[in-house]
Amino acid sequence: MPSSDESRYSRQIRFAPVGEAGQLAIGKSRALICGCGALGSTIAERLARAGVGHLRIVDRDWVEVSNLQRQGLFTEEDAANRQPKAVAAARELARYNSHITLEPIVEDVTCANIANLAADCDIVLDGTDNFETRFLLNDFCIQRGVPWIHGGCLGASGQVLSIVPGATACFRCLLPELPSREALETCDSAGVLGTAVGLIACWQATEALKVLSGNASAVSRGLIVLDAWDTSARIVRLEPNAHCPTCQTREFPFLSGQIRTETTVLCGKNAVQIESPTLNRSPLATIAERLQLVGPVTQNAFFVRLTLRNHTLTIFKGGRTVVEGTTQAAEAKSILAQTLGS
Repeated sequence: MPSSDESRYSRQIRFAPVGEAGQLAIGKSRALICGCGALGSTIAERLARAGVGHLRIVDRDWVEVSNLQRQGLFTEEDAANRQPKAVAAARELARYNSHITLEPIVEDVTCANIANLAADCDIVLDGTDNFETRFLLNDFCIQRGVPWIHGGCLGASGQVLSIVPGATACFRCLLPELPSREALETCDSAGVLGTAVGLIACWQATEALKVLSGNASAVSRGLIVLDAWDTSARIVRLEPNAHCPTCQTREFPFLSGQIRTETTVLCGKNAVQIESPTLNRSPLATIAERLQLVGPVTQNAFFVRLTLRNHTLTIFKGGRTVVEGTTQAAEAKSILAQTLGS
């Protein structure tokens, strides 16, 4: 290990379970962080400072002022410029550690791209805000034998679950079926405390470092449940479910695309995301030229944005479109069809 690395990571190396061998393993490892919002941005910072050799950060969203209360790495300038979160995060992380590789990707994580995003990674970390993506991550990681760390936070409480295929319970042992959107609280309805998010994300990062340093046997075998407001913490023992459709009968409907939602209501945005196959081959410049006939258009390397009277449409490379100003999928589809048909 170079002397500069020994100095940078000396306190981590002196922690006996890591040591020099563990730090070398961390430096050679590759991690995929899915989502770079409240959880993902803190996870990314902790792993970057710990020396994880390659961080691939995937996020579909851009920075907004409402994010700044709980999402690290971002600034008011990022929000004003509506910078893609993955790009803004990687730029900031490069200031913390110039010796690691940072790979920002502005995409949604789907069954069509998860294999490319995660195929060469040693671990996957959940920074997402929706259960369908978590079920997809579980399908992929169980099928390929890749450890992944789930995390979620709402209000002042949250949970962490480490999934090591073949050794622990999986996500569908915890939650057998995809819950309906109507049955779930969101940060819009319940709010979220930034400090609570930090606790959950740091615990996720710690579980990841156990795996990456060669100490996978040390990961929690249960669901870690924390409540920052009530000052409580507990571990709920979780054993593999003998009837689990994923880790026992090895059915992967989310990975195959058998279960997939074409429209998604985005948490905290008053917006709907739509997959637009008709736009997936159109260059952004062509889309921008077309939309200029409808209203004011702004464009960068990642998306084209059209501002209407009551709605804003953001079209990304590949055709993924976010319609702001509604949470109704049918209305969003109608607005997009009317706009592109103009």
